[in-house]
Amino acid sequence: MYTPPAFRVDDRAEIHTMMRACRLATLVTATAEGLLATPLPLILAEEEGEFGVLHGHLARANPQWKAAAIGEAMVLFNGPDAYVTPSWYETKRETGKVVPTWNYQAVHAYGPAEFFDDPERLLDAVTRLTNLHEGTRAEPWTVDDAPPEFVKAQLRGIVGLRIPITRLEGKRKMSQNRPLADRVGVAEGLAQSERPGDLAVAAMVPIES
Repeated sequence: MYTPPAFRVDDRAEIHTMMRACRLATLVTATAEGLLATPLPLILAEEEGEFGVLHGHLARANPQWKAAAIGEAMVLFNGPDAYVTPSWYETKRETGKVVPTWNYQAVHAYGPAEFFDDPERLLDAVTRLTNLHEGTRAEPWTVDDAPPEFVKAQLRGIVGLRIPITRLEGKRKMSQNRPLADRVGVAEGLAQSERPGDLAVAAMVPIES
C-alpha cells in the first residue's frame, strides 16, 4: 500500500484498533487461477504471535480455500472514508491551487492462510465470532441456543481460517497534511452531510493547531 510518511500509522496498538473497528474485512489470495477475494468477518487475537492472529471461516463451497495460495494472503481492513471537495479549503479562496481528494483509513495485514475443518476448532471459531458481535446486545444469542445436531450440520458447511500475521501496514489519510484552516473547512463541510461515513470522517480530521 502506497503510504506517504504523513499518513503512515506505525503504532501496533493503534493499527489493531483500526482493524477491530472494521466489522467486515476482505481476504485476498493469489493463485494459479488468478486473484481470489472473499468478504469475511474476522476475529483479531492480538495476544497471539508478534503481530496477532486472524481467525474466521469460509463457506465450504467457496473455491478460495481449495486453490493453493502463491505467497502470503492479504487481508484488507477498510475504515471510514469520504470525498473531500476543494471548495471546503481556505486555500481555494487564497490561491485556487487545490484539487479534490479522498479521506480514508485502511490496514493491510499479511500472513499465510491456514484452512482447517476440525469440528472442535470450527466450533471454537464460530463461538468466538458470535460472542464478539452478540456481546453488546441486551439479550445476546449464543451458539448454545441452537440444537446441537443443527450446529454440527452447519459446521460441516464451513472451513476454518487462521492467519498468523507477519506484517502490518496502517494508513490514515484525514487531511492532516493540509493547513489548519483547510482541515477546519473539511471537518465542518463533512459534518453537514447525512452520510454516516462522512460524519465519521469529520470527527477524525485533526483540527487542533
